[in-house]
Amino acid sequence: MEKVFSPKLFGLIKDGSVKKNLSKDILAGVVVGIVAIPLAIAFAVASGVSPEKGIITAIVAGFLISFLGGSRVQIGGPTGAFIVIVYGIIQEYGIDGMIIATILAGVIMIGFGLLRLGTLLKFIPHPLIVGFTSGIALVIFSTQISNALGLTIADVPSSFIGKWGAYFSNLDTVNWYAVGITIVTILITVYMPKITSRVPGSFVAILLITPVAMFLLPENSVTTIGSLFGEIKCNFEPVIPTIEWENLSYYLQPALTIAILGSIESLLSAVVADGMISGHHRSNTELIAQGIANIASSLFGGIPATGAIARTATNVKNGGRTPVAGITHAVVLLLIMLFFGKWASLIPMSCLAGILIVVSYNMSEWRSFRSILRASVFDVVILLVTFFLTVLVDLTVAIEIGVVLAALLFMKRMADNAPKEIIGATNLDQDISENYKDLPKGLGIYEISGPFFFGSAKTYCETIRNLGVNYSVLIIRMRHVPFVDSTGLKNLKETILQLTKENTRIVLSGVSEPVKKDLLKGGVGELVGVDNIYPKFDIALRAAKEMIEK
Repeated sequence: MEKVFSPKLFGLIKDGSVKKNLSKDILAGVVVGIVAIPLAIAFAVASGVSPEKGIITAIVAGFLISFLGGSRVQIGGPTGAFIVIVYGIIQEYGIDGMIIATILAGVIMIGFGLLRLGTLLKFIPHPLIVGFTSGIALVIFSTQISNALGLTIADVPSSFIGKWGAYFSNLDTVNWYAVGITIVTILITVYMPKITSRVPGSFVAILLITPVAMFLLPENSVTTIGSLFGEIKCNFEPVIPTIEWENLSYYLQPALTIAILGSIESLLSAVVADGMISGHHRSNTELIAQGIANIASSLFGGIPATGAIARTATNVKNGGRTPVAGITHAVVLLLIMLFFGKWASLIPMSCLAGILIVVSYNMSEWRSFRSILRASVFDVVILLVTFFLTVLVDLTVAIEIGVVLAALLFMKRMADNAPKEIIGATNLDQDISENYKDLPKGLGIYEISGPFFFGSAKTYCETIRNLGVNYSVLIIRMRHVPFVDSTGLKNLKETILQLTKENTRIVLSGVSEPVKKDLLKGGVGELVGVDNIYPKFDIALRAAKEMIEK
């Protein structure tokens, strides 16, 4: 069994991979560091914190995720998915509340890893992920309209509908300089990759537009980072939040939201990266590293961090193959912050708005959204409910209800697929019906196909009960049962007791060792007899015939 915590970096150092690919990793790290600068600033500002908080997050979390993580090429840092969450937490709980929630989220993520939930989290339904990702994209887009148009709105409403109402009511305050900067930023960001993929369009847009706005436009004609947040601090200062221990439970809900979303996004990014390099990440190690990174980042005032798919892909495309690239990216960010960070205060807010509008479009997954709308009604329900809850209510609520809804619909599907037809001698698998046409009178056969858990146990047991009263011996085939839970055990025991009163004996066949262990622990062995639980159908059939003949 794979170790719970085994960072990729140390193994790659031992086998020589780091030394072999060192120059390429360093070059890839430099490129990713340049890519990360405008995004880190934009994500921080959109989240309602000062721009250096985004850079600090990218440095601290980015370093630790690469140093301790379970992926060869994962790049960590702030992402667009957290903008909505962080902004909402700050509005309700303040900066201290955001830091506390992020620390708790880190602890929860470490717990996910220690409990080996990494594999489980990768199986969150695709419609659920697309639903809240598309919803987040639309919310991010809506939050940038004010800066993109240069509107002068004293207090922008927090609700989606309220925002758009305020925008339309203040269209007479449009700043055409801001509009021009937004449009040019979008064009540069979108079309720069057609010229070269080595230098990110968002970085080029900032380098070109900032001096133009500073020297060619009228003074104070557009809002800048500095005019909103003041001078950017270019140093690290530990931040110790004021914790009221009796109120710690208030932060559990936002913390759980951060932990779940961060875990899902980081593992999805790692899976995408695996496909690009034909590698295999360690899910549980990655979750533990993400948790440690979020705790450390928040202690310097940073915001939540996770694996960033776009920056990870950039790393791979530029030759990154070991965690050294991610570590280099963090070092590059640190150097840029220390020596050039003060100039970031001159960046126009409309330029950041243009960058985030492109980010929101890339996040929207509109093609996946459209394709899911043509899928089953279950997937459509999950998609639309999650999407509209994210946009109109709250991402925390969307994730909670979305996960519960997906689980309920999964259970319904399992229950609906539970066999309701009686399986007798004329309705067996072909291999059985050919070899066992002469089943003795009084012998019945029923097969459970799939997990025997609370979602399907009732249907299975009702059918077993109705079938069993017609036979003196009933074989229950369990070759396709991967597991049985406590509800399944309870229902099965009650059914066996009822059939025993009707003088029907039960024989179990095709029982795997893990399932047999659970059956014995649950007391089923005492009811049917341990000797009547068989690993193969042939043996069970022979034993059942002997019971009837006696």
